[in-house]
Amino acid sequence: MYKNLVETINNVATFQSISEERKSTLQPLIDFVQQKVSDKQEININFICTHNSRRSHLSQVWAQVAAAHYVIPKVHCYSGGTEETALFPKIAETLTSQGFSIFKIAHNNNPVYAIKYSDNSLPIVGFSKKYDSPFNPVSEFAAIMTCSQADGGCPFITGTEKRIPITFEDPKISDNTPEQTQVYAERSLQIATEMFYVFSKISR
Repeated sequence: MYKNLVETINNVATFQSISEERKSTLQPLIDFVQQKVSDKQEININFICTHNSRRSHLSQVWAQVAAAHYVIPKVHCYSGGTEETALFPKIAETLTSQGFSIFKIAHNNNPVYAIKYSDNSLPIVGFSKKYDSPFNPVSEFAAIMTCSQADGGCPFITGTEKRIPITFEDPKISDNTPEQTQVYAERSLQIATEMFYVFSKISR
């Protein structure tokens, strides 16, 4: 992995900031991944938010990197929204500052980003889409609800094996304020810490 990204990982992978209550919130995802690993099955995880523009992308990216870091096989992370918008540019900027290499592979109203965590890794593809987009799995996946609005707005998600609410505060609250860069960085690091905690608990 890239040197700057390794430095970020080393800072988040202590897990001291995760409360016991939050660990309980994360436990169903740990259980889902562990069962799949024990059964030697593919692990499909779809992180769902309202606009698929901020929290769901951060969760998708950090979960995929955590799986790679802990060498958990057959993990495929996705993201989606209850509606399609665009990946918010500050997300790409934040992840770049934390060690990723990111470049656009399509320039339009809903840009497509290639997000790399090492020179030889398959890029994570980032763009906004609905949770039931053909790009995402249609069955045998865990649906992780990263915002309470999406959790409440999606009473039923077709094809999911398990629905798990793991909500995060929206960094959007800091948009157009002097605190924006700090808030986005903090939210990204919180999500990174929690995703690394999840995959650190998996026995192969």
